[in-house]
This record gives sequence, structure tokens and C-alpha cells, in this order.
Amino acid sequence: MGEGTIVVKELDSGFKYRVTEEPGGEHLMRCYACGTCTASCPVRSIDESFNPRKIIRMAILGMKDEVLKSDFVWLCSTCYICQERCPQDVVITELMNALKNIAVKEGIIHPGYVAQATEIGKFGRLYEIDDFANKKREKMGLPQLKSEGKDIQTIYKSTGVDNYIAKPEEEE
Repeated sequence: MGEGTIVVKELDSGFKYRVTEEPGGEHLMRCYACGTCTASCPVRSIDESFNPRKIIRMAILGMKDEVLKSDFVWLCSTCYICQERCPQDVVITELMNALKNIAVKEGIIHPGYVAQATEIGKFGRLYEIDDFANKKREKMGLPQLKSEGKDIQTIYKSTGVDNYIAKPEEEE
């Protein structure tokens, strides 16, 4: 079969209902593919592969794997422009969050989010605080910052986030 061919028996006909049951996905079926969301999307102007209308169509068709495993839903910048302009009041930004939540529940997490969570777990923030930064803070009369993720690791463990990120000993 050619590229872009949809194989009906590979579709998940219940996927659209699962999306509508997820907070933020309730209005999925309101979309009539006018394209206003895609035309107003700033991410689309940078990356042609990002197309909110296409993502919505794929979800409605039941292309679950293609939707959840693609970069599409993770690229949304949550600017809400699409949502403000949608004539059908499809809450597209929240819909993208709903799709992310479903993906995570299925163990599918974008590598960028895993990398960020790993860094936060190590340092308590996205980057390590070095002596230079603390010296600058001291000159401004600010308290020194520690670079440790002990409390974050506790939160990760209690929420289950630690199951999705690399353990410090696995990275070395």
C-alpha cells in the first residue's frame, strides 16, 4: 500500500470516545475541519508538519497510534490563538493536553519532556546552579540556591513520575 494509505482494520473506532471522555477533549466532535486553527497557529508557520486540523481528523478517524506517537500533540505552544478563533468552540489547546494525557497513560512520553523531568529530578530545576550564579546572587543580596533534586525525587516517587524518566545511575 502507498504512503498515507489508511487501513480501516488498523483504526481504533473507540478512540474518539476515549478522547471525549478525557478532560479537555469533550468538544472533539464539534470540529468540521474549517482550518481556522491551522491557519492561525504560530507553530505551523515554523513547522509545516504541525497541523491541528489534521490531528483532530486523525483522532476522529481512530488513528490512535499515529496521534499518540507523533510529535504533533507535544509541539503545541499553548498560545490559545486557535482556540480563540475556532468558530465551533473546540478547545483545541485543551484537546492537545487531553491527547498528551492519554499518551502518558499509555506510556508514550515525548523525549523532550523526559529529558526535562530528568534534569529537574537531578538539580531541582532544568539546569545545575554553579558557583558563578550563586556569586551573582550574593552580590544582589539574594540567598544562594542549592542544586539538588532530593525533594523532587520524593515527589516523582509518590506520583509515579519516576517510572517514566531515566534514573541517575542509568545515564552513566
